[in-house]
Amino acid sequence: MKLLRLRLLVGITAATTALSWAGAKLWASLDTLPAVPGAAPVVLAAVAVILLATAISLRSRLKAARERQPGAKGVDPLGAARAVVLAQASALVSSVVTGVYAGAGIYLLGELDVQARQDQALTAGLSVLAGAAVIAAALWLQHVCKLPEDHDDPSGPATSHR
Repeated sequence: MKLLRLRLLVGITAATTALSWAGAKLWASLDTLPAVPGAAPVVLAAVAVILLATAISLRSRLKAARERQPGAKGVDPLGAARAVVLAQASALVSSVVTGVYAGAGIYLLGELDVQARQDQALTAGLSVLAGAAVIAAALWLQHVCKLPEDHDDPSGPATSHR
């Protein structure tokens, strides 16, 4: 499984931000710009907490198994693979969602003289922060589940012991 890179996620977020800003500008010209949902930062923060808790749990279990502590509960390889897939999917979706709220927020910064737009801009900003937290937690979970390279094998990490 190939690991996600921060560079890719930043690129997706930047492209989505530009498209979202242009879309918000066009939509506002029709006087129908939808409101930023108030639940967005809460949902994103909840996802970040779940990913963080999963990473902390797996990290402690992997450390206990590596140190051969008595009673250490091992990590199912399939469960770790599922955690990586969850992390990668969360990071990709969050980078798009973060870009959407960043673009809308940038547009709303030009309309701060209206109280409703101030509230929406604040919600969009909080959504961007929570989205960044999801991306950070997902990348850390991916890192926690990464298999260590075998430095003792002179033929390199691509070969396996039989």
